[in-house]
Amino acid sequence: MQTNPEFPSFEQITKKQLYIPVVWKFWIGQTAAILWVVFSIWLSLPWVNDLSQYVGKTISILIVMGLAYIPGYLNAFLVVGLLLDRQPPVKYMNCKETISILIAARNEAIRISDTLQNIRKQDYQGQIQVIVIDNGSIDGTSTVVDEEAKKGKISVVCLNEPRAGKHFALNTGLEHVKSDLVITLDADTLLHPSAVRYIVERIQSSPMDVCAVAGSVLVKNSRETFWTRIQEWDYFLGIASVKRLQGLYQGTLVAQGAFSIYKTSVVREMKGWPDAIGEDIVLTWKFLRNNWRVYFEPLAIAFTDVPTKLTHLARQRNRWARGMVEGLKQVKPWEQPRIFTKYLTSINLIMPYLDIVYTFFWLPGLILAFFGFYPIVGPTTLLVLPLTICSNLLLYNYQSHVFKRLHLRVRKNRVGFISFVIVNQMIMSPVSVWGYFQEIFRLKRVWK
Repeated sequence: MQTNPEFPSFEQITKKQLYIPVVWKFWIGQTAAILWVVFSIWLSLPWVNDLSQYVGKTISILIVMGLAYIPGYLNAFLVVGLLLDRQPPVKYMNCKETISILIAARNEAIRISDTLQNIRKQDYQGQIQVIVIDNGSIDGTSTVVDEEAKKGKISVVCLNEPRAGKHFALNTGLEHVKSDLVITLDADTLLHPSAVRYIVERIQSSPMDVCAVAGSVLVKNSRETFWTRIQEWDYFLGIASVKRLQGLYQGTLVAQGAFSIYKTSVVREMKGWPDAIGEDIVLTWKFLRNNWRVYFEPLAIAFTDVPTKLTHLARQRNRWARGMVEGLKQVKPWEQPRIFTKYLTSINLIMPYLDIVYTFFWLPGLILAFFGFYPIVGPTTLLVLPLTICSNLLLYNYQSHVFKRLHLRVRKNRVGFISFVIVNQMIMSPVSVWGYFQEIFRLKRVWK
């Protein structure tokens, strides 16, 4: 695919920029973030004093930390990281290695055909072998797969795994993988025509200790409902910005099962995907603990269906929250050998605290503010907004260039963007808190 001549390639941009070592970028980001927190503390002293009249000094400080200091610190670190990030150039082009793609499918007869057809349209020059694992479907998924297999160009086989659970399905498929590299793809996810080529080129161009590369997953059904409109921006800006930051520090924390590539031997070394509701999170953290690195490739894009109803969205994010806790329990941040991954995984330790403060203090405080009572939500809380807007604008500009390179267009979705900025966290924090509670008390896990 030709690069749009109006926009320089990542390689051209990289050559024009002064090289800054990753460790310097890390400490530059830390310095900026700490300075922002110092400024926030100074500015928030009247807020803390007013709030302490109602809940005491200690609790007021804990509340303000959860609402302003820590979010401000994280946003400042993110903004600086986005400004300093430079994607390493791809060294190996036109790769032709045989690639296996694992697709765990449960009752996906309606969508699996489109998924396979988009794999067939890939511009990758090597052989692609697709292994679909029918995980107890009752809608004829395997029949649809068998029909698609007859159309040729790519090799498609369908296996049956009656034990319910995505990890069972993926591990069954892994037993039949013969290639050195394996991609996982969700059954409702469509690949951009160059997605396989870009993600293979990235892992082949990476250092030998990079065992996985996460692709960029975006929303396919954004026009369907109000909730999908919000999620379009969450994937396009929120999730992508975090993955870019993690990729900068060579420790992308989730090589998501929806679309990622792995070295087959390393996945087998880790005994495959674990029995966890966040099997991709736990597996990725095991990679990192064993001194492997995980990268992110923004040009390798896949489009997935996201929940159309609030109840389904809540269940999904609930699973994500539980998956994070599972990862923390199985792989402790202090067990990570690299300082960057130690730091990045440690951030997850404070996420429950932030979600609890947001749920039980910010939301009630917002209601009180409507009635003119500002002990919790006040002007100082708004300090987080400039950094949030800044990070979103930076990433929007970057993502727009990525889209133009792929001859894609960013859809106008103003209602979704405004709702994403205002409403998204109000829903996600309470849902996450419920997920933490479920995991602590080991309530029933559901794959889908």
